[in-house]
Amino acid sequence: MDKPTPPTSAGVTPHGPGAAATPPIAGPATASNQASAVPSQRLSRTAHWQRARRLTALLLTLWLLTGFCAAFFARELAGLSVFGWPLSFYLAAQGASLVYLAILAFYAWRMRKLDKESA
Repeated sequence: MDKPTPPTSAGVTPHGPGAAATPPIAGPATASNQASAVPSQRLSRTAHWQRARRLTALLLTLWLLTGFCAAFFARELAGLSVFGWPLSFYLAAQGASLVYLAILAFYAWRMRKLDKESA
């Protein structure tokens, strides 16, 4: 009578028709493998943070210009009206807020994309 073989730690028997082939186990990592992996991670991380800083600086500049332009050109824009309100009031009350929301949405979308690229 055949003796049943005990299951391995993964619960798969090493022999028989239903046995799955186990992948070869990688040997210990050598110092040369670890050293070559670190610089590529640093370059990727450095490139990621350069792009993130550039994006942040660009969007902060846009935010500053949006707030500054609405206040600076308020007198000139007061002659125009939108829905019965002076354009300067509309830009300060509604337009700037919508631009800020668009900046936040774009930042979240772009940073998620950058994070996925660097991962």
